[in-house]
Amino acid sequence: MHLFKIVTAAAALASGTEAAVRQLPKPASCSGVANFRYQYKLESGWSAMKIAGGLKQVRTIVWDTEGNMLVSQNTRGISVHTFGDNGCINSTTMLISGNQINHGLSITPDGKTLYASSETTLWSWAYDSLTRKISNQKTIVRGMSTGIHSSRTVAVVPQQPNLVLLQVGSNSNFDMASQQPGTGRAIIKIFDASKAPSNGFNYNTEGEVYGYGLRNEIGFTADPNGVFWGVENSGDDFARTENGQRRDIHIDNPAEKLNNLGDPLTVRNAWYGYPTCFSVWNPANFPNSNLKTGSHFVVSPNSSYNDATCNGRAVPPRLTFQAHSAPIANTFDFDAKNMYVTFHGSWNRQPATGFKVVQIPFTKLANGTYEPVAPADSMTGYKDIFSAPNPGSCTANGLTMSNCFRLTAAAWDPAGRGLFVGSDNSAEGEIYVLTPN
Repeated sequence: MHLFKIVTAAAALASGTEAAVRQLPKPASCSGVANFRYQYKLESGWSAMKIAGGLKQVRTIVWDTEGNMLVSQNTRGISVHTFGDNGCINSTTMLISGNQINHGLSITPDGKTLYASSETTLWSWAYDSLTRKISNQKTIVRGMSTGIHSSRTVAVVPQQPNLVLLQVGSNSNFDMASQQPGTGRAIIKIFDASKAPSNGFNYNTEGEVYGYGLRNEIGFTADPNGVFWGVENSGDDFARTENGQRRDIHIDNPAEKLNNLGDPLTVRNAWYGYPTCFSVWNPANFPNSNLKTGSHFVVSPNSSYNDATCNGRAVPPRLTFQAHSAPIANTFDFDAKNMYVTFHGSWNRQPATGFKVVQIPFTKLANGTYEPVAPADSMTGYKDIFSAPNPGSCTANGLTMSNCFRLTAAAWDPAGRGLFVGSDNSAEGEIYVLTPN
């Protein structure tokens, strides 16, 4: 068993709660929970166990102030799970049932307000962690666009919990109209939930723009300073046309991104490049250029709009990931020495990639800010800690079907058992616990 003793500010931010909860052991196994549905491999120094199964497409995990686990299950609703002294789940109830709930879930640091989303709408409820009951449902935001990216990630701003961040992805591979923030796509907006009108804010015309040019920034989490870090899913089927020649680059480009989104109390209208600027993963696809991993490029450079244009205008990623990894969620550990990111896995690459959890070492600089240890042009700024044994052999038929797990939720446990990770494979929704030894 592994037992952590304290819960720090970083863990509170990562879990969405401000109160310390009772510490629990990580069990070796739990009665009634079947074995891992899919094989896996672990980095040395880590252990893994399956703590829940039989769920439906696990997407997001948050914790209330009593240490109960709330889970967003796509098209099923929100379930709440309590734990016994042995660290295993001892009760499960559906807190909110409804096939509209599909991804987004967040809770205020005091544990009293819960947010959840459908593709078009964000709601809030008053929540009681002791009774695990909700009341007073309100519509906070309505009118989000529908499209190829249906998940709507929501996050409470911990330093000002009346503010919520709400994301909408693009509606196509190259959603050119999203260059205008008014379309309400490829964007993260900020809303003051305490001022929501009775029928909710209109997403496209109200709220403030936190950042745009984000093709699908499906995961974002705050560091201990309240600065948000997001993971972005980039485009598919790319070719580069240059000097009249068209070259397929889609196997290793464009990169997926880790973006420093900044402090939501001060940052507004930051542009990250989409739909015209994309990031390099493998520079070998760009001969006769000075592009490096993490540089921005355009698909069809010309004299008036080219790679230099992008690198002069768009906010660059702080780190990049292998193309088509499909990062879904990110979270910090107790003292923000590491970020963990779940990779859902590719459908547009042979051999396949992703299907893993990676660890990104972070450091606290002398000025108090947090940064990845690796430089922005690194291809080795993260390492696998939990993955399919052979990701290259994994299939991805649709969004959730696969012969491997499809990793989604990531939440560091305030009770000290480690990193909780979800899978939304349509065959079985599962939750695993990964613990550093």
